[in-house]
Amino acid sequence: MLLAIDIGNTNITIGLFKENEIEGTFRMTTKIPRTSDEYGIFFYNILHSRGLHRDDIDAAIIASVVPDVNHHIINGLIKYFGVNPILVGPGIKTGIKIAIPNPKEVGADRIVDAVAAYELYGGPVLVIDYGTATTHDLVLEDATLAGGVTSPGIRISANALWQDAAKLPKIEIMKPDSILGKDTISSMQAGLVYGHIGQTEYIIRKVKEEAGLDKMHVVATGGLGKIIYDETDSIEHYDPNLTLKGLNILYHKQQ
Repeated sequence: MLLAIDIGNTNITIGLFKENEIEGTFRMTTKIPRTSDEYGIFFYNILHSRGLHRDDIDAAIIASVVPDVNHHIINGLIKYFGVNPILVGPGIKTGIKIAIPNPKEVGADRIVDAVAAYELYGGPVLVIDYGTATTHDLVLEDATLAGGVTSPGIRISANALWQDAAKLPKIEIMKPDSILGKDTISSMQAGLVYGHIGQTEYIIRKVKEEAGLDKMHVVATGGLGKIIYDETDSIEHYDPNLTLKGLNILYHKQQ
């Protein structure tokens, strides 16, 4: 079995794969400092809760945008499972050509998403990841990653509202009944959700225009992406496990 680990700025997401099928997904927060033993024990307990043993894990692959965490997770996997994980980075086989001046600037998560979207849906495809930041990356029909757009994520925007405006409260991020808020909370929710919907639709339209594409697949992922997907016809597919599937695809490309 394969452990696929996506280390994001907010959460660490773990996928357990058996013969290309996801057996389960798990999350833990990224910002809490942990030792290699704590990570190893966490992964061990995940397996135990599924009736599995650490010997069932044959391999692991990691995509990370938080370098400080990598060392502890890698050592935890080596110590508790005897596997030396693949770390997505320069030199790894992806099948994607990165057409930007400095390919090393492209985050591992964006590469993994691009691989997954292209392999699963074909190109041209725009993959949108609603994470801590919202990223939009275009992969052309010939598997070229042509460029992308990065904007503040929904949660970052929400944090900015209540941290920088003294009278605005913390709120649950959800779509209100109407875009015309009747109180402070619903007006903030309307601004966050409908504002992000409008941003998404505009960026998709401009990407098509500048790339000269009449048609392209649009695939979304990320925890808050479902809210946007449900409210627009501009997104064709929503896959919450897209990044984990991309890690599984990348693992098999290295074999």
